[in-house]
Amino acid sequence: MSTAVLFKNARLLDPLLGELQEDRDILVEQGLVKEISDRPISTSAARVIDVKGKTVMPGLIDLHVHVVAVELNLARQVHMPNVLVTLRSVPILRGMLRRGFTTVRDAGGAGFAFKQAVESGLAQGPRLFVSGRALSQTGGHGDMRARSDHMGDPTCACCVRVGALARVVDGVDAVRKAAREELQMGADQIKIMASGGVASPTDPVGAFGYCEDEIRAIVDEARARGTYVLAHAYTAAAIARAVRCGVRTIEHGNLVDAPTATLMAQAGAFAVPTLVTYDALASEGESYGLPQESVAKVADVREAGLRSLEIFKAAGVKMGFGSDLLGESQRLQSNEFRLRAEVLSAAEAVASATVVGAEVLGMSDRLGRLVPGALADLLVVDGNPLADVSCLLGQGERIPLVMKEGVIQFDELQ
Repeated sequence: MSTAVLFKNARLLDPLLGELQEDRDILVEQGLVKEISDRPISTSAARVIDVKGKTVMPGLIDLHVHVVAVELNLARQVHMPNVLVTLRSVPILRGMLRRGFTTVRDAGGAGFAFKQAVESGLAQGPRLFVSGRALSQTGGHGDMRARSDHMGDPTCACCVRVGALARVVDGVDAVRKAAREELQMGADQIKIMASGGVASPTDPVGAFGYCEDEIRAIVDEARARGTYVLAHAYTAAAIARAVRCGVRTIEHGNLVDAPTATLMAQAGAFAVPTLVTYDALASEGESYGLPQESVAKVADVREAGLRSLEIFKAAGVKMGFGSDLLGESQRLQSNEFRLRAEVLSAAEAVASATVVGAEVLGMSDRLGRLVPGALADLLVVDGNPLADVSCLLGQGERIPLVMKEGVIQFDELQ
């Protein structure tokens, strides 16, 4: 239960400002930021915490996670027992929250039940925006079947496997129905595979996913429910056709070019780069069971990752924070900050995980900043992330307190 908490003498981080605001008092009541002042706040709060010398900042937002990706070998985990996958996802959720990510968007796999588990307190984790199962064409990035001389049945709506991050569906009428089904089952947004990928066995990275009529049908269904479509896409051609069809966020985007980035900016589409996953796949993917055909594809997109940030930035495309890690590599989530800081300023990297993430989720008035009326998602940090993002790395060692919606989740200040 949320109780009133007063943070005194904070160095307040507002992602819209270039420097910390010194000596701020922050009052949290009923799950919200009640008041922020440069003068002492008088209150009968249940707890007063003096954070002098420490930074207080909004909770982080990761727009591309897979909480049910408990293995690097996604084809193998499709066949794992549902209960085992579910239970193995629980520490993944807790780890994200401990690293300071108070909100995440699951980009394929987790459904409404995972939201229920977190919201009811059954599992400890970040606030979830779920996509249900991503939609993939036959032979696309979500089709985990190995090459064979016959076509076995892919995971479908009538054969639920918790370990399946995607479902295979083809044709305009079929994808329209699939989008409706995922929305009916509680998806907050719809994820599609608009190009080939690394973790899937049979699709080249440069392959298209879905024809334009199929993409438009899915976008129409999402818009009809007041939401949007995010698309896995690597190449400039795949990105451009997805954006022209109305896709709102492009996931990965490593092989973007300048004209396509300009098209994205003009359309108001967001990019969600996920650089850390390629580092993880290259360094430890094979040792944790990533198939050889996927290992061979990592190099195609890894080297282009940092260059894509430069292209997106030059075109004025807003970039959200994403990690896209699988299995044992989930612990590396915060390393995305380190990689982005090679191209972006620390302040830009922080903004991607706060205000930009909130804008993508349609929650700019509630998330991403600590202002009166916002949800009290709050981190106490040893260090200044606007100067050096290293204080956000690791497993939360330099984040002694994590609060989500007014409830303290982790506290090493006592």
